[in-house]
Amino acid sequence: MVLDCANSSVSDFVLEDVPHLSDYIPDLPTYPDPLQDNPSYAVVKQYYVNKDDTVAQQAIVHKNSPRGIHFRRAGPAEKVYFDSEEVCACIVTCGGLCPGLNTVIREIVCGLYHMYGVHTVLGIEGGYPGFYSRNTVPLTPKVVNDIHKRGGTILGTSYGGHDTSKIVDSIQDRGINQVYILGGYGTQMEAALIFEEVRRRGLKVSVVGIPKTIDNDIPVIDKSIGFDTAVEEAQRAINSAHVEAESTENCIGVVKLMGRYSGFIAMYATLASRDVDCCLIPESHFYLEGPGGLLEFIEKRLKEQSHMVIVVAEGAGQELLSENPTPIKRVQGDATPDQLFQDVGLWLSQKIKDHFAKRKNMTLSLKYIDPTYMIRAIPSNASDNVFCTLLAQSAVHGAMAGYTGFTVGPVNGRNCYIPFHLINEGEKNVVITDRMWARLLASTHQPSFSNTKEMVGARDEKTENQTSDS
Repeated sequence: MVLDCANSSVSDFVLEDVPHLSDYIPDLPTYPDPLQDNPSYAVVKQYYVNKDDTVAQQAIVHKNSPRGIHFRRAGPAEKVYFDSEEVCACIVTCGGLCPGLNTVIREIVCGLYHMYGVHTVLGIEGGYPGFYSRNTVPLTPKVVNDIHKRGGTILGTSYGGHDTSKIVDSIQDRGINQVYILGGYGTQMEAALIFEEVRRRGLKVSVVGIPKTIDNDIPVIDKSIGFDTAVEEAQRAINSAHVEAESTENCIGVVKLMGRYSGFIAMYATLASRDVDCCLIPESHFYLEGPGGLLEFIEKRLKEQSHMVIVVAEGAGQELLSENPTPIKRVQGDATPDQLFQDVGLWLSQKIKDHFAKRKNMTLSLKYIDPTYMIRAIPSNASDNVFCTLLAQSAVHGAMAGYTGFTVGPVNGRNCYIPFHLINEGEKNVVITDRMWARLLASTHQPSFSNTKEMVGARDEKTENQTSDS
């Protein structure tokens, strides 16, 4: 739902509003928000967000430029559209693992219980197929009390298995009226289909998405759950590679990190580590042979310091591995990653070994580290735990207020409600003409591997939601 908003004192802006149950169900009753009677919130000066509060997608604008797109600010509303005693909520986790899933599950359950007095929360086991192939699991604050200390998800997960009609049949048959869906790009696309079917049937059911991907490639939002933890844990692998490389003459440590289509983990881990000599990501194409190529740079760096560390995102260089040298596009839906990508880390390691095997005057040692599944399976760190708590509570506030068909996430540091269609328009990528990538190049002193024409093309294709940081 797009609304044009104007004020005499400011430039116009566009509100990308989210659907509301009252849009298709007339004369819905409302109830006072229970937070006003919650002793924990007695110290809060203002319980509720103003219904006209919005969050700007663009944090930086010129003096006379349009104010652009805004989103509805997340938070508790003065009136809610569900009687707490009648709420039957469910939670499902889909796609791959990432740190923070259990924390979100815990905080949705505890938020519903302690903030709104909702005592019926069900867990859907095994991802989307669990709606129609398994029994539900009752979730209470006691059940979820310590789960944030564990990795993975207590509900289990799976790829695929989405059958919209069967899922909505199950929702209807079980009397569920709030659905919380944790997942990445493909999962959010399928959540949008569930919302559309719920709306078509005229059901009073709020469908809410919580973005989950350590790749941080979901558009619009600043970051998704698990990203901070993934970067922190990736540094441990980089540190190990650096210790190995530094301890042996002419030694290279190669670390493969997650990032099928976006290189955010590799970029941020490289910047945080400061021990990396070269970072390769999907957005910045590289080549091996010839002047200015990767192998030439490796030779140069080994001559300078006799060791180096290379970080490579799993989606980098895929066009070099394939017989058909074209960049890999994202497949619609949450496809299993192992079916789509060859192991660029092993390939690159072998290419480096083969190259230096021809050099009779240099003996090379190479250590290859792939921490992918170790990173996915760990519990979330302190930063992500706080972030997951805020996301979960924002999702609960939105559902209780009657909003539906949205994903909750931070935009410019403020949680807001974002329509599914914007989340599903495509992945977010590292913009290699931004200052953050320039900072990385300045840190590693690696060549850009890109000519001027490519850089200009990347700059021209930069979208509004991929703004430069300050």
